[in-house]
Amino acid sequence: MLKSKPEACEAQYRQSYHFTPKQNWMNDPNGLVYYQEEYHLFYQYHPFGLQWGPMHWGHAVSKDMVHWEHLDIALAPDENGMIFSGSAVVDWNDTTGFFNGKSGLVAIFTHHDTDPHSTKPRQRQSLAYSLDKGRTWIKYPHNPVLVDEAKIDFRDPKVFWYEETDKWIMTLAAGDRIDIYSSPNLKEWQYESSFEGPSGEKFGVWECPDLFKLPVVDHPEQTKWVLFVSHGDSPYGSRTQYFVGDFDGHSFKPSCMDHKVKWLDSGKDNYAGVTWSDMADGRRIYIGWMNNWRYANEIPAHGWRGAMTLPRELFLSSKDLLIQKPIKELENLRNEPIHMKNQLLAPDKDLLVNFQGNTCEMIVEFEFESGKDFGIRVFKSDNKETVIGYHVEKEEVYMDRRNSGETSFNEFFSSIDCAVIKAPNHRMKFQVFVDRSSIEVFVNNGEMAMTSLVFPDLFSKGIELFSNGGNVKLLTLDLYPLK
Repeated sequence: MLKSKPEACEAQYRQSYHFTPKQNWMNDPNGLVYYQEEYHLFYQYHPFGLQWGPMHWGHAVSKDMVHWEHLDIALAPDENGMIFSGSAVVDWNDTTGFFNGKSGLVAIFTHHDTDPHSTKPRQRQSLAYSLDKGRTWIKYPHNPVLVDEAKIDFRDPKVFWYEETDKWIMTLAAGDRIDIYSSPNLKEWQYESSFEGPSGEKFGVWECPDLFKLPVVDHPEQTKWVLFVSHGDSPYGSRTQYFVGDFDGHSFKPSCMDHKVKWLDSGKDNYAGVTWSDMADGRRIYIGWMNNWRYANEIPAHGWRGAMTLPRELFLSSKDLLIQKPIKELENLRNEPIHMKNQLLAPDKDLLVNFQGNTCEMIVEFEFESGKDFGIRVFKSDNKETVIGYHVEKEEVYMDRRNSGETSFNEFFSSIDCAVIKAPNHRMKFQVFVDRSSIEVFVNNGEMAMTSLVFPDLFSKGIELFSNGGNVKLLTLDLYPLK
């Protein structure tokens, strides 16, 4: 029987377990901070439309970074302009004097407006603080606190406390470089240095920096600094690069191993991400905006537009490569799994023929002797599918969303995205999160991540394991439907 095409609805593409706004437009995560047993997520928000517009800070809180409670808008435009991206910190020692000797939350953000004397865009850094755990915010009456009239692109402050000098450190996107400032009290800032990066690795304006320290896996006594830089428009669209090196309170210097471009994500839809401040357990947790400026204003929308990636815990390998793993709290969403092991893959043998689902997690390990490629087809129907695979000869993981569903809204969206990664001992492991209109893949225990939006129809819920030629074995499969 011929199936009719279902009408699109608000719930068709709204992710089940990823953060989305209640309604209207959302982009960059802002002000990530943990305070008094709550995780705060602020975000760039246009409350009056489905496309980018006058920026506010939306706000949500969580006990586990999985289940979120939407709160009122935290910061709205004022006489100094729109509220662009920034960060939030706990002022534990009341360096600002805002909290009567106690602790409290301070937001550091970019005010964006037009210079009345020149009609040029103007970006300046400002403060707000909260006396009630972030429920309401008071803007500092002497805003802005940091101005550079010579720079048009001067935004996205990310701030942390540096104990060695007893000062706050700010990383700030300044066109094609990152400026570093210091302050004893968040109000008065001193320029320290700039980081420009290797000359061949700049794509568009730099945005949304984040500088933090990570221990090296298997060598916890050794720590290094990681600097995130988001590129507004690389050849890949919007994308985030990272550098590994050292920071002494004044300047960041990349290590000698940092000689080529290192992308945080090999998919097209993870941008402007930053990490949580003041984590009580010492973890370094990251979240990004799951979109790409090449088509962000055009993706299908039904009352809301925009989602965040899953929160990811970050680690650093001895080769100066980031490892990303979904946070452990996500395991609480798992229902009883479908489990398989030691099965040969064959074209006439569909191991998951009876499974239908568009909100699930899979942990799959393959072993191969030969063959062209193998992997997983998700959001599958009679004529639609998204393919996650490994090309044996090219040693590439790829995601093919050319036939994933709705792709016509922008010519850049339909794509095959790929990245080189070795298969040790001829084995390849995927951890895949499928959620209505997104796919996040973590390869070989987090050595590589790939994030993609897809917009399948309501009939496309099948999942299939496949191999093309050769001898490929499914070692283990755990498929968890998610709550």
